Amino acid sequence: MVSNTASQAARLSVAPMMDWTDRHCRYLHRLMSARTLLYTEMVTAPALVRGGALHLLDYNAEEHPVAVQLGGSDPAELAEATALCAAHGYDEINLNVGCPSDRVQSGCFGAVLMERPALVAECVSAMIRASNVEVTVKCRIGVDKQDPETVLPDFIARMRDAGVTRLAVHARKAWLQGLSPKENRDIPPLDYDLVLRMKQQFPDLHISVNGGIESLEQAKGFLKDGLDGVMIGRAAYHTPCDILLRADHEIFGEAGVKTAHDVVQEMRPYIARHVEQGGKLAQVTRHMLGMFTGRPGARHWRRVLSEHGHRAGAGLEVLDEALSHIPEKD
Repeated sequence: MVSNTASQAARLSVAPMMDWTDRHCRYLHRLMSARTLLYTEMVTAPALVRGGALHLLDYNAEEHPVAVQLGGSDPAELAEATALCAAHGYDEINLNVGCPSDRVQSGCFGAVLMERPALVAECVSAMIRASNVEVTVKCRIGVDKQDPETVLPDFIARMRDAGVTRLAVHARKAWLQGLSPKENRDIPPLDYDLVLRMKQQFPDLHISVNGGIESLEQAKGFLKDGLDGVMIGRAAYHTPCDILLRADHEIFGEAGVKTAHDVVQEMRPYIARHVEQGGKLAQVTRHMLGMFTGRPGARHWRRVLSEHGHRAGAGLEVLDEALSHIPEKD
């Protein structure tokens, strides 16, 4: 029987973000919110199946509920990768049909697959057959000159017919020709109303909205309007305390709220183990730079961690020095 843990947690999730949502980032985010669904960076199926790079699937047991995002376009290869992910104990396996980067396009996966919905349906069918872990899809509303009003409902219907019951929709088109990956995160206009209409058209599906969401107030508005979940990306990374420290209380109805100081103290044993095992301090603390954004001392916090975190032998003393610039009251 498939666990519903990830489905319940998907009421709020932190988007998969390349070079950002690694295992250190996810451990930090989990300390801030016990309930929010966390995603890995995208892992390509060829890297797992052909390259044997199973270390890319490593995570900390504390991260649950945690989902892995796969990239690929070969059904058999994705099925094999799905089986590997399931064996590693992930709570959800997500297929990337939204990333607009050049390297993703050249591999024929990511947003370019919006132009090949039949292939995506074949892929997710194979993935679903490969394990009992829930398979989900993250997509755009369309690419280039596609008409989202036509393309998106057809795409979602095909995913539903293939067995997918949960999708996250980035409410922007991806312009594969003419815009860089960074520009694709900002320039194409957002169409939240279209995503809301998709929920009305497909009431049996769990649909989350993604793209440009910057606050829990926005997230609560989407949930009130009838969407099943909200996926937040950059805001959850750059200002994690504003999003995640209040998430369990405001989104999931749990009692109690941690402070940023609490989280820093809880990170100490994790950081100490990482450094003792030969890791660099900055590999962890680079994800903590935005913890005190908007607070007195935040600039000094960032400066100390940025300037000293990369130095050989840097350890908890650097974290303590950075924290000494932040007033105790949260």
